[in-house]
Amino acid sequence: VQLQASGGGLVQAGDSLRLSCAASGRTFSYYTMGWFRQAPGKGREFVARITRNDNRTYYADSVKGRFTISRDNAKNTVYLQMNSLKPEDTAVYYCAARFGGDSGSFFSPNDYRYWGQGTLVTVSS
Repeated sequence: VQLQASGGGLVQAGDSLRLSCAASGRTFSYYTMGWFRQAPGKGREFVARITRNDNRTYYADSVKGRFTISRDNAKNTVYLQMNSLKPEDTAVYYCAARFGGDSGSFFSPNDYRYWGQGTLVTVSS
């Protein structure tokens, strides 16, 4: 599967952004989808994921209550709605896909085989 992320930009603290990740290739509904981010000088960290079968969602504590992950299998797209953005949310955001079952935490980048190219989100104070 090929992934293309979009929607990043420069916003002020408190603003909202919605990231999109369009998938092509194999059947999108077979994949667990995740969002990760990487701030300058830091490692890639888990942000959110959504299961493939029943759309259960999981979030990092740092974004819980502010970010929402969703998917539209008819459009082969996963979204990340980001509200109440903070300067510490500044990072390159990556979407990722994992083929197969949903049992497991899948909070590590190593759990995902397919990656989008990343989209930069910059939040000014």
